[in-house]
Amino acid sequence: MTWPRCAPGLHHGIQSERRTVAYVRVSSHDQKAGLERQKQVLELYCANQGWTFDVIEDLGSGMNYRKKGLRKLLERILAGEIGRLVLTHKDRLLCFGAELVFALCEAREVEVVIINQGADTTFEEDLASDVLEIVTVFSARLYGSRSRKNQKLLEGVRSAVKEAQCS
Repeated sequence: MTWPRCAPGLHHGIQSERRTVAYVRVSSHDQKAGLERQKQVLELYCANQGWTFDVIEDLGSGMNYRKKGLRKLLERILAGEIGRLVLTHKDRLLCFGAELVFALCEAREVEVVIINQGADTTFEEDLASDVLEIVTVFSARLYGSRSRKNQKLLEGVRSAVKEAQCS
C-alpha cells in the first residue's frame, strides 16, 4: 500500500506549529556508517525543503518494537508534536508493522515522506526478504550474531533465497 505524502485534512496552520522529524535506523553497531549516511541524506533533503527538523536515531532490528527512538517517535506523534515524518526508506521505520505507524500518522494528521520509494518488488521477492529477516533475527537471538553456526545458517538461507529469486 502506498501512503500519501500528505495526510488528508492537513491544515497548513497546524503543520507550521508542529515539527518535522527525520527518523534513521540501522540494525547493528557494525552499520554505524550507514546511520550517518541516512542522517546526511535526510538532513540535506529537509534543509532543501526549508523545513526545521529534528533527527531521531535508532540502533536495533527492524523487528524490535521496543527501540528507544521508535518509542520517542510514537510518543511525539501521539502528543501532537510532529507534523511530518521523513524516512529514507519505509523499512527504516520497521520491517513489519510500518503500516500501523503510517495509519497512526494519518489519524494524527502527520505527513509521511519517504524519499526513496524504490522500484516495486514482486510478492515472491518481498516474501523472500521477509523470511531472510525473520531467520536472521531469530538465529541471532538463539546463537549469537557472531557464532560460526549462525553464519553457516545465514549463508544457507541466503543461498536458498538467491536460488528462489533466480528461478
